[in-house]
Amino acid sequence: MKRKFKWIFIALVAGFALLQLTNPPRTNPPVIHDLMASSAPPPQVAAMLHAACYDCHSSETRWPWYSHIAPMSWLIAGDVKEGRENLNLSDWPNDNPVRATRRLEDMSDEVGSGEMPLPKYTKIHADARLTESQRKELTDWLDAEAARLKSMTGK
Repeated sequence: MKRKFKWIFIALVAGFALLQLTNPPRTNPPVIHDLMASSAPPPQVAAMLHAACYDCHSSETRWPWYSHIAPMSWLIAGDVKEGRENLNLSDWPNDNPVRATRRLEDMSDEVGSGEMPLPKYTKIHADARLTESQRKELTDWLDAEAARLKSMTGK
């Protein structure tokens, strides 16, 4: 019986080692136009955006040590890819105020409703957990910025 467990253990370790060969790339593409550069939020709002949004929704992802270990690497890389596809704060449409306004309003809705940041992210990233007052402060700024852009476009 001990011999059987030994071989099962060896097979599991070998399987885990082989999984490490399948890690996806963890890249941070160049920043094109960053939200922070085009909108210049107050420091406390900028800090909240960096803590709660930038890891998944920008080209400035902090890749923690566990993002290099399969199968977690697959999950994290997939979440970042999806996050960047939905909203990339490092590719901000500063030349298109209508599109930027829409993004700001969407961000406000998702942060205000508690949909973002995702609970699975905040479970292991305490700095991304937003209190109700922080959510209000962030959504107030997002709404004000959207209103400012709307007034510029007249739409």
